[in-house]
Amino acid sequence: MDNDKGPASIARRRPLFSLGNSTGWRKYRYYIGTGALLILSLVFSFVIYKMEIVGAALLFGAMLAGPIIFGIVAHPKFGILVLLIMAYLLFFFIRMGIPFPLGTLMDGIQALLILGFFIKQKFHPNWKIYKSPVSIIILVWVAYNFLEIANPVAESRLAWVYTVRSVGIVMLMYFIFMYQVRDIKYIRLLLKIWLVLAFIGAAYAFKQEYFGFSASEMAYLNSDPEIAGLLFIGGHWRKYSIFSDPVSFSYNMVISSLMCIVMIAGNLQLWKKIVLAILAGFFLMTMLYSGTRGAYVLVPAGLLLYAILNYNKRVMIFTVIAGIFLTILIFIPTGSPSIQRFQSAFRPNEDASYKLRKYNQKRIQPFMQSHPLGAGLGAAGEWGRRFSPGSFLAHFEVDSGYVRVAVEMGWIGLILFCTLMFIILRTGIMNYYSIKDPELKNYCLAATVMAYAICLGNFPQEAIVQFPTNVFFYLTIALINITYQLDQEKQLKGLV
Repeated sequence: MDNDKGPASIARRRPLFSLGNSTGWRKYRYYIGTGALLILSLVFSFVIYKMEIVGAALLFGAMLAGPIIFGIVAHPKFGILVLLIMAYLLFFFIRMGIPFPLGTLMDGIQALLILGFFIKQKFHPNWKIYKSPVSIIILVWVAYNFLEIANPVAESRLAWVYTVRSVGIVMLMYFIFMYQVRDIKYIRLLLKIWLVLAFIGAAYAFKQEYFGFSASEMAYLNSDPEIAGLLFIGGHWRKYSIFSDPVSFSYNMVISSLMCIVMIAGNLQLWKKIVLAILAGFFLMTMLYSGTRGAYVLVPAGLLLYAILNYNKRVMIFTVIAGIFLTILIFIPTGSPSIQRFQSAFRPNEDASYKLRKYNQKRIQPFMQSHPLGAGLGAAGEWGRRFSPGSFLAHFEVDSGYVRVAVEMGWIGLILFCTLMFIILRTGIMNYYSIKDPELKNYCLAATVMAYAICLGNFPQEAIVQFPTNVFFYLTIALINITYQLDQEKQLKGLV
């Protein structure tokens, strides 16, 4: 009886043409693989020869693009880290001369995070993230931003397209953070990465101050007389580190130093407190190199709120000592340009630029009062000059985030925006007093103090429109609610 298991049977079952193990096919595959590698090596060599280090960076990025895209969508926690790191290093890469639209890349990362959010929400819905007062007012504010495209007095719809990216789309990251940041270990990781990035920014400013600008940076500074007029003051260049401008740099140093100071009071090991104290001092020192007077006022203002919310003997002693040191620093005679500019921040009525700001704000008031919806997103500043150069606001210098909201989105938009800021701070204060877990309580306090500093800093400057401050601001807001929700879960489980 034939059981079809013999050699003859096996031979009969083989395909008529089997190339898998044939000597000819092995040689064929060898030649294909060798040829493909040779072509790739020639292409890579040509790109690197023509574009040098920029070409190498582009090739490396192209090889990583696929895994990174998959990682952002499938593993949003990884995507959040990519977003935060890229937001911090964005302008450093731009100044390296990488011929790639990095602003569009940031839009792409955010779009991938939103895509991953919808996928996760479909299979693991979480509607609680929309129910807090902060979430509701943010949804209202985003909706109002999108409705501005129909503003009847807007000079340009294209300006709206460019502006809504940095105003409305970035704000949606708040919901990404709310949904994805669900454990205290990940919060610790985010804060550690934040401090590492802040240290890199501070160290680079230190390098600019004491070792000078690089050749490419000096070429940028000398490329336009207006740049020198803004950044070369009193015979001293204002430093901007790896950021877009000195304002963005200084504000990031302020909020990072405030985070360190608040976290020092937490239940940490002594060596960690020493590291945080050193970092806070380093951030504040390099912040002076920026020459941004609006940032100087935010430090004592943030510390005052911290002292009020966390009232105890140690904090009050620290506050008194800090107040004495600040008073001495304000009035002490000095020849340092950085210290002199710091002192002028506390004498605004003697400052010509502050008087000019007050005059501009007074001059624009009739326009704001007569335009309840404003002139449309992108009507003022750079986009206004580009897309509607003949309009009334095209050459109006917007020196305040609140003034920009008022002129572009009207007094209705200004009321909504101020309501948003009020609800954020109120929620932070209420959550701080409600949280029982000491670590979560400390993180909530740090987030509230940082949010307060940015809200206050948005008056003398535009604090929430540029990377990385905009992304980190919405992370800060999210942490105010996330810490509260995690604490509530702990209380329900009886762990606190």
